[in-house]
Amino acid sequence: MDKKNKKRMIAIITGSRGEYGYIRPIIREIEQHEDLDYGVIATNMHVLDSFGSSITELERDNIKIFSRINNTFDGYNHVSMAKSLAVFQLQLPEILEQMGADMILLAGDRGEQLVGAIVGAHMYIPTAHIQAGELSGNIDGSTRHAITKFAHLHFASNDDAAERVRKMGEEEYRVHMVGAPQLDDFVFGDITSAEDIYKQFDLDAEKPIMLFVFHPVTEEVSSMESHMDEVMQAVSSFDGQVVIISSNSDAGGNIVRRKILEYRKSNMKMYKNVKREDYAGLMSVADVMVGNSSSGILEAPSFHLPVVNIGNRQLGRLQGKNVINTDYKQQEIIDAINMALSPVFVKQVQQCINPYGDGKSAKRIVDVLKEVKLDEGLLIKKLTY
Repeated sequence: MDKKNKKRMIAIITGSRGEYGYIRPIIREIEQHEDLDYGVIATNMHVLDSFGSSITELERDNIKIFSRINNTFDGYNHVSMAKSLAVFQLQLPEILEQMGADMILLAGDRGEQLVGAIVGAHMYIPTAHIQAGELSGNIDGSTRHAITKFAHLHFASNDDAAERVRKMGEEEYRVHMVGAPQLDDFVFGDITSAEDIYKQFDLDAEKPIMLFVFHPVTEEVSSMESHMDEVMQAVSSFDGQVVIISSNSDAGGNIVRRKILEYRKSNMKMYKNVKREDYAGLMSVADVMVGNSSSGILEAPSFHLPVVNIGNRQLGRLQGKNVINTDYKQQEIIDAINMALSPVFVKQVQQCINPYGDGKSAKRIVDVLKEVKLDEGLLIKKLTY
Protein backbone atom coordinates (compact mmCIF):
# COMPACT_ATOMS: atom_id res chain seq x y z
CA MET A 1 0.00 0.00 0.00
CA ASP A 2 3.00 2.33 0.30
CA LYS A 3 3.12 4.64 -2.71
CA LYS A 4 6.48 5.34 -4.34
CA ASN A 5 7.70 8.93 -4.67
CA LYS A 6 4.91 10.19 -2.41
CA LYS A 7 5.09 11.62 1.05
CA ARG A 8 3.22 9.59 3.63
CA MET A 9 0.21 11.80 4.50
CA ILE A 10 -0.91 11.67 8.13
CA ALA A 11 -4.35 13.04 9.06
CA ILE A 12 -4.33 14.39 12.62
CA ILE A 13 -7.70 14.89 14.30
CA THR A 14 -8.11 17.32 17.21
CA GLY A 15 -11.14 18.83 18.90
CA SER A 16 -9.80 20.26 22.16
CA ARG A 17 -6.97 22.33 23.59
CA GLY A 18 -5.73 19.32 25.59
CA GLU A 19 -5.20 17.26 22.45
CA TYR A 20 -3.12 20.03 20.93
CA GLY A 21 -0.56 19.42 23.64
CA TYR A 22 -0.30 15.81 22.43
CA ILE A 23 0.11 16.60 18.75
CA ARG A 24 2.22 19.79 18.64
CA PRO A 25 5.57 18.10 19.39
CA ILE A 26 4.66 15.29 16.98
CA ILE A 27 3.93 17.78 14.19
CA ARG A 28 7.27 19.46 14.81
CA GLU A 29 8.95 16.07 14.50
CA ILE A 30 7.03 15.18 11.32
CA GLU A 31 8.24 18.44 9.77
CA GLN A 32 11.82 17.20 10.12
CA HIS A 33 11.16 14.29 7.70
CA GLU A 34 11.05 14.94 3.96
CA ASP A 35 9.07 11.76 3.32
CA LEU A 36 6.28 12.62 5.77
CA ASP A 37 3.47 15.17 5.56
CA TYR A 38 0.41 15.95 7.66
CA GLY A 39 -2.87 17.83 7.72
CA VAL A 40 -4.87 18.76 10.82
CA ILE A 41 -8.63 18.28 10.95
CA ALA A 42 -9.80 20.75 13.62
CA THR A 43 -13.25 20.41 15.14
CA ASN A 44 -15.46 20.81 18.24
CA MET A 45 -14.03 23.28 20.78
CA HIS A 46 -11.19 24.47 18.57
CA VAL A 47 -13.59 26.32 16.26
CA LEU A 48 -15.97 27.73 18.90
CA ASP A 49 -15.61 31.23 20.32
CA SER A 50 -17.43 30.14 23.48
CA PHE A 51 -14.43 27.92 24.26
CA GLY A 52 -11.80 30.47 23.33
CA SER A 53 -11.37 29.60 19.62
CA SER A 54 -8.20 27.65 20.37
CA ILE A 55 -7.71 27.14 16.64
CA THR A 56 -5.97 30.51 16.73
CA GLU A 57 -3.20 28.83 18.71
CA LEU A 58 -2.68 26.35 15.86
CA GLU A 59 -2.66 29.22 13.35
CA ARG A 60 -0.11 31.15 15.40
CA ASP A 61 2.16 28.08 15.38
CA ASN A 62 1.81 27.82 11.56
CA ILE A 63 0.16 24.42 11.81
CA LYS A 64 -1.24 23.16 8.49
CA ILE A 65 -5.01 23.00 9.01
CA PHE A 66 -6.55 20.97 6.20
CA SER A 67 -10.16 21.29 7.37
CA ARG A 68 -12.30 22.97 10.05
CA ILE A 69 -15.49 21.16 10.98
CA ASN A 70 -18.24 22.86 12.97
CA ASN A 71 -20.02 19.90 14.50
CA THR A 72 -20.96 20.89 18.06
CA PHE A 73 -24.60 21.41 18.99
CA ASP A 74 -25.51 23.85 21.77
CA GLY A 75 -27.19 22.44 24.86
CA TYR A 76 -24.22 20.56 26.38
CA ASN A 77 -26.29 17.55 27.41
CA HIS A 78 -26.20 13.85 26.52
CA VAL A 79 -28.36 14.34 23.42
CA SER A 80 -26.26 17.19 22.03
CA MET A 81 -23.04 15.23 22.67
CA ALA A 82 -24.26 12.24 20.67
CA LYS A 83 -25.66 14.33 17.81
CA SER A 84 -22.45 16.37 17.58
CA LEU A 85 -20.40 13.22 17.06
CA ALA A 86 -22.84 12.02 14.40
CA VAL A 87 -22.31 15.25 12.45
CA PHE A 88 -18.55 14.80 12.62
CA GLN A 89 -18.80 11.22 11.38
CA LEU A 90 -20.91 12.34 8.41
CA GLN A 91 -18.26 14.80 7.25
CA LEU A 92 -15.00 13.02 8.06
CA PRO A 93 -14.88 10.33 5.31
CA GLU A 94 -14.94 12.82 2.41
CA ILE A 95 -12.31 14.99 4.11
CA LEU A 96 -9.95 12.05 4.53
CA GLU A 97 -10.49 11.11 0.91
CA GLN A 98 -9.81 14.67 -0.27
CA MET A 99 -6.66 14.79 1.83
CA GLY A 100 -5.38 11.50 0.43
CA ALA A 101 -4.67 10.32 3.96
CA ASP A 102 -2.32 7.34 4.25
CA MET A 103 -2.69 7.22 8.03
CA ILE A 104 -4.82 8.72 10.81
CA LEU A 105 -3.32 9.85 14.11
CA LEU A 106 -5.58 10.12 17.17
CA ALA A 107 -4.83 11.33 20.69
CA GLY A 108 -6.57 10.61 23.97
CA ASP A 109 -10.14 9.71 24.81
CA ARG A 110 -12.57 12.27 23.36
CA GLY A 111 -15.56 11.40 21.18
CA GLU A 112 -14.08 12.93 18.02
CA GLN A 113 -11.15 10.55 18.36
CA LEU A 114 -13.50 7.58 18.55
CA VAL A 115 -15.24 8.78 15.39
CA GLY A 116 -11.82 8.99 13.71
CA ALA A 117 -11.08 5.39 14.72
CA ILE A 118 -14.43 4.10 13.46
CA VAL A 119 -14.05 5.89 10.12
CA GLY A 120 -10.42 4.82 9.77
CA ALA A 121 -11.31 1.15 10.36
CA HIS A 122 -14.16 1.19 7.87
CA MET A 123 -12.16 3.06 5.21
CA TYR A 124 -9.17 0.75 5.80
CA ILE A 125 -6.86 3.65 6.61
CA PRO A 126 -4.19 2.61 9.15
CA THR A 127 -5.01 4.38 12.41
CA ALA A 128 -2.63 5.10 15.31
CA HIS A 129 -3.74 6.05 18.83
CA ILE A 130 -1.74 8.02 21.41
CA GLN A 131 -2.35 7.35 25.15
CA ALA A 132 -3.84 3.92 24.58
CA GLY A 133 -4.64 1.69 27.53
CA GLU A 134 -4.89 4.22 30.36
CA LEU A 135 -7.64 4.10 32.94
CA SER A 136 -9.97 7.04 33.52
CA GLY A 137 -13.52 7.60 34.69
CA ASN A 138 -16.32 9.35 32.80
CA ILE A 139 -17.38 8.27 29.29
CA ASP A 140 -13.76 8.98 28.35
CA GLY A 141 -12.61 5.64 29.75
CA SER A 142 -15.03 3.66 27.58
CA THR A 143 -14.14 5.82 24.58
CA ARG A 144 -10.41 5.22 24.99
CA HIS A 145 -10.77 1.43 25.05
CA ALA A 146 -13.26 1.44 22.17
CA ILE A 147 -10.66 3.32 20.11
CA THR A 148 -8.17 0.55 20.91
CA LYS A 149 -10.38 -2.06 19.27
CA PHE A 150 -10.62 -0.02 16.05
CA ALA A 151 -7.05 1.33 15.91
CA HIS A 152 -4.14 -0.48 14.26
CA LEU A 153 -1.24 0.98 16.27
CA HIS A 154 -1.24 1.73 19.99
CA PHE A 155 1.11 4.26 21.59
CA ALA A 156 1.17 3.75 25.37
CA SER A 157 2.59 6.24 27.85
CA ASN A 158 3.71 3.68 30.46
CA ASP A 159 4.08 -0.06 31.03
CA ASP A 160 0.79 -0.28 32.95
CA ALA A 161 -1.14 1.09 29.96
CA ALA A 162 0.76 -1.02 27.44
CA GLU A 163 -0.02 -4.20 29.36
CA ARG A 164 -3.70 -3.27 29.50
CA VAL A 165 -3.78 -2.96 25.71
CA ARG A 166 -2.22 -6.42 25.37
CA LYS A 167 -4.82 -7.86 27.76
CA MET A 168 -7.52 -6.47 25.45
CA GLY A 169 -6.30 -8.97 22.87
CA GLU A 170 -4.16 -6.65 20.77
CA GLU A 171 -1.18 -8.21 19.00
CA GLU A 172 2.22 -7.44 20.47
CA TYR A 173 3.67 -5.80 17.35
CA ARG A 174 0.94 -3.16 17.43
CA VAL A 175 1.82 -1.94 20.94
CA HIS A 176 4.57 0.66 21.42
CA MET A 177 5.59 2.06 24.81
CA VAL A 178 6.61 5.65 23.96
CA GLY A 179 5.65 7.93 26.87
CA ALA A 180 3.30 10.92 26.78
CA PRO A 181 4.18 13.41 24.00
CA GLN A 182 2.50 16.35 25.73
CA LEU A 183 5.47 16.39 28.11
CA ASP A 184 7.96 16.99 25.30
CA ASP A 185 7.36 20.74 25.01
CA PHE A 186 7.75 21.22 28.75
CA VAL A 187 10.92 19.17 29.14
CA PHE A 188 12.54 21.21 26.39
CA GLY A 189 11.51 24.52 27.95
CA ASP A 190 8.57 25.69 25.83
CA ILE A 191 7.17 27.47 28.87
CA THR A 192 6.28 31.13 29.40
CA SER A 193 8.59 32.61 32.03
CA ALA A 194 7.36 33.23 35.56
CA GLU A 195 7.97 36.96 35.17
CA ASP A 196 5.77 37.10 32.06
CA ILE A 197 3.07 34.96 33.69
CA TYR A 198 2.85 37.27 36.72
CA LYS A 199 2.56 40.26 34.42
CA GLN A 200 0.19 38.76 31.84
CA PHE A 201 -2.25 37.33 34.40
CA ASP A 202 -1.84 40.19 36.91
CA LEU A 203 -0.62 37.90 39.67
CA ASP A 204 1.26 38.77 42.86
CA ALA A 205 4.29 36.50 43.25
CA GLU A 206 4.15 36.98 47.03
CA LYS A 207 0.64 35.51 47.40
CA PRO A 208 -0.47 31.87 46.99
CA ILE A 209 -1.78 30.88 43.54
CA MET A 210 -4.36 28.20 42.77
CA LEU A 211 -4.89 26.92 39.23
CA PHE A 212 -8.48 25.60 38.97
CA VAL A 213 -9.60 23.42 36.04
CA PHE A 214 -12.82 21.43 36.41
CA HIS A 215 -14.71 19.52 33.70
CA PRO A 216 -18.16 17.89 33.89
CA VAL A 217 -18.45 14.16 34.54
CA THR A 218 -21.05 13.00 32.04
CA GLU A 219 -22.56 10.19 34.12
CA GLU A 220 -22.98 12.57 37.07
CA VAL A 221 -24.90 15.36 35.28
CA SER A 222 -27.92 14.94 37.58
CA SER A 223 -25.65 15.62 40.60
CA MET A 224 -23.58 18.36 38.96
CA GLU A 225 -25.37 21.25 40.69
CA SER A 226 -24.74 19.90 44.19
CA HIS A 227 -21.21 18.75 43.35
CA MET A 228 -20.28 22.18 42.01
CA ASP A 229 -21.76 23.89 45.08
CA GLU A 230 -19.42 21.84 47.28
CA VAL A 231 -16.41 22.38 45.00
CA MET A 232 -16.91 26.12 44.56
CA GLN A 233 -17.55 26.71 48.25
CA ALA A 234 -14.18 25.11 48.92
CA VAL A 235 -12.41 27.05 46.15
CA SER A 236 -13.98 30.38 47.15
CA SER A 237 -12.66 29.91 50.69
CA PHE A 238 -9.07 29.91 49.38
CA ASP A 239 -7.17 32.90 50.77
CA GLY A 240 -5.10 33.62 47.71
CA GLN A 241 -5.28 34.12 43.94
CA VAL A 242 -7.29 31.74 41.76
CA VAL A 243 -6.79 31.33 37.98
CA ILE A 244 -9.73 29.46 36.43
CA ILE A 245 -9.56 27.82 33.00
CA SER A 246 -13.07 27.17 31.67
CA SER A 247 -14.48 23.65 31.23
CA ASN A 248 -14.93 21.59 28.08
CA SER A 249 -18.04 21.02 25.93
CA ASP A 250 -19.24 17.78 27.53
CA ALA A 251 -22.74 17.35 28.92
CA GLY A 252 -22.95 19.40 32.11
CA GLY A 253 -20.37 21.96 31.02
CA ASN A 254 -22.96 24.74 31.14
CA ILE A 255 -23.68 23.89 34.79
CA VAL A 256 -19.98 23.99 35.65
CA ARG A 257 -19.54 27.41 34.04
CA ARG A 258 -22.71 28.82 35.64
CA LYS A 259 -21.67 27.69 39.12
CA ILE A 260 -18.18 29.13 38.71
CA LEU A 261 -19.72 32.51 37.83
CA GLU A 262 -22.14 32.23 40.75
CA TYR A 263 -19.32 31.76 43.29
CA ARG A 264 -16.69 33.88 41.56
CA LYS A 265 -14.99 36.45 43.81
CA SER A 266 -12.64 39.35 43.14
CA ASN A 267 -9.56 37.15 43.69
CA MET A 268 -10.64 34.80 40.85
CA LYS A 269 -9.68 35.33 37.21
CA MET A 270 -11.43 33.20 34.57
CA TYR A 271 -10.25 32.41 31.02
CA LYS A 272 -11.96 30.49 28.20
CA ASN A 273 -8.61 29.27 26.93
CA VAL A 274 -4.91 30.04 27.29
CA LYS A 275 -1.94 29.30 25.05
CA ARG A 276 -0.15 26.01 25.67
CA GLU A 277 3.07 27.64 26.87
CA ASP A 278 1.09 30.00 29.12
CA TYR A 279 -0.70 27.03 30.68
CA ALA A 280 2.69 25.48 31.35
CA GLY A 281 3.83 28.78 32.83
CA LEU A 282 0.81 28.84 35.13
CA MET A 283 1.62 25.33 36.34
CA SER A 284 5.20 26.41 36.99
CA VAL A 285 4.17 29.30 39.28
CA ALA A 286 1.05 27.85 40.92
CA ASP A 287 1.21 26.59 44.48
CA VAL A 288 -1.63 24.11 44.00
CA MET A 289 -3.80 22.83 41.16
CA VAL A 290 -7.41 21.91 41.96
CA GLY A 291 -10.07 20.21 39.84
CA ASN A 292 -10.28 17.06 37.73
CA SER A 293 -8.28 17.80 34.58
CA SER A 294 -5.98 15.13 33.15
CA SER A 295 -3.23 17.77 33.12
CA GLY A 296 -3.09 17.44 36.90
CA ILE A 297 -2.23 13.78 36.44
CA LEU A 298 -0.12 13.88 33.27
CA GLU A 299 1.69 17.21 33.19
CA ALA A 300 1.69 18.61 36.74
CA PRO A 301 4.26 16.08 38.06
CA SER A 302 6.84 17.58 35.67
CA PHE A 303 6.43 20.90 37.51
CA HIS A 304 6.44 19.33 40.99
CA LEU A 305 3.00 20.89 41.39
CA PRO A 306 0.70 19.61 44.19
CA VAL A 307 -2.69 18.58 42.81
CA VAL A 308 -6.07 18.12 44.50
CA ASN A 309 -7.97 15.77 42.18
CA ILE A 310 -11.73 15.83 42.82
CA GLY A 311 -14.20 13.07 42.07
CA ASN A 312 -14.24 10.26 39.52
CA ARG A 313 -13.14 11.78 36.22
CA GLN A 314 -9.56 10.45 36.56
CA LEU A 315 -10.58 7.34 38.49
CA GLY A 316 -7.99 4.55 38.37
CA ARG A 317 -5.42 6.51 36.37
CA LEU A 318 -1.75 6.01 37.22
CA GLN A 319 -0.70 8.95 39.42
CA GLY A 320 2.46 10.57 40.72
CA LYS A 321 3.15 11.44 44.35
CA ASN A 322 1.91 14.99 43.70
CA VAL A 323 -1.79 14.00 43.67
CA ILE A 324 -4.28 14.04 46.57
CA ASN A 325 -7.67 12.51 45.72
CA THR A 326 -10.92 13.74 47.27
CA ASP A 327 -14.66 13.31 47.05
CA TYR A 328 -17.02 16.22 46.34
CA LYS A 329 -17.39 17.24 49.98
CA GLN A 330 -16.46 20.87 50.74
CA GLN A 331 -14.48 20.20 53.92
CA GLU A 332 -12.62 17.26 52.40
CA ILE A 333 -11.52 19.48 49.50
CA ILE A 334 -10.45 22.29 51.86
CA ASP A 335 -8.45 19.82 53.98
CA ALA A 336 -6.80 18.46 50.83
CA ILE A 337 -5.86 21.98 49.66
CA ASN A 338 -4.32 22.72 53.06
CA MET A 339 -2.41 19.44 52.95
CA ALA A 340 -1.16 20.20 49.41
CA LEU A 341 0.18 23.56 50.61
CA SER A 342 1.83 22.13 53.73
CA PRO A 343 5.66 22.20 53.86
CA VAL A 344 5.80 18.43 54.33
CA PHE A 345 3.77 17.69 51.19
CA VAL A 346 5.53 20.36 49.13
CA LYS A 347 8.88 18.76 50.05
CA GLN A 348 7.54 15.32 49.08
CA VAL A 349 6.35 16.61 45.70
CA GLN A 350 9.82 18.00 44.93
CA GLN A 351 10.99 14.38 44.72
CA CYS A 352 8.13 13.41 42.39
CA ILE A 353 9.04 11.62 39.15
CA ASN A 354 6.54 11.87 36.31
CA PRO A 355 5.35 8.31 35.50
CA TYR A 356 4.32 9.38 31.98
CA GLY A 357 7.65 9.80 30.27
CA ASP A 358 10.92 11.61 29.70
CA GLY A 359 10.03 14.26 27.10
CA LYS A 360 11.28 12.27 24.11
CA SER A 361 8.01 10.66 23.03
CA ALA A 362 7.34 12.51 19.77
CA LYS A 363 10.43 11.10 18.06
CA ARG A 364 9.53 7.55 19.09
CA ILE A 365 6.02 7.98 17.73
CA VAL A 366 7.11 9.52 14.43
CA ASP A 367 9.75 6.83 13.92
CA VAL A 368 6.95 4.23 14.04
CA LEU A 369 4.67 6.27 11.75
CA LYS A 370 7.49 6.56 9.24
CA GLU A 371 8.75 2.99 9.24
CA VAL A 372 5.64 0.85 9.71
CA LYS A 373 4.53 -1.08 6.63
CA LEU A 374 1.05 -0.08 5.49
CA ASP A 375 -0.10 -3.51 4.36
CA GLU A 376 -2.73 -6.13 5.11
CA GLY A 377 -0.71 -7.32 8.08
CA LEU A 378 -1.37 -3.97 9.73
CA LEU A 379 -4.95 -3.48 8.55
CA ILE A 380 -6.38 -6.92 9.28
CA LYS A 381 -6.60 -7.35 13.04
CA LYS A 382 -6.62 -10.61 14.96
CA LEU A 383 -7.38 -11.20 18.62
CA THR A 384 -4.68 -12.92 20.64
CA TYR A 385 -7.14 -14.98 22.68
